[in-house]
Amino acid sequence: MNDTINTIQTYFRGVRSEWGKISWPEKRQVVAETVFVVAIVFVLTLFIYIVDIIFKGLFGLIK
Repeated sequence: MNDTINTIQTYFRGVRSEWGKISWPEKRQVVAETVFVVAIVFVLTLFIYIVDIIFKGLFGLIK
């Protein structure tokens, strides 16, 4: 039991040590990349919607 507690404590000491080494991005970069991702998702969603309408019309002609 004592071995398990020591292992867990050692693990969390390591996590705390590594946490300080993280280089966090600046707020401006996070906002810019978030806006970029949302824009790409919007464009791709619009593209898929338009393709869906086209295919629906084409399949309607076949039926």
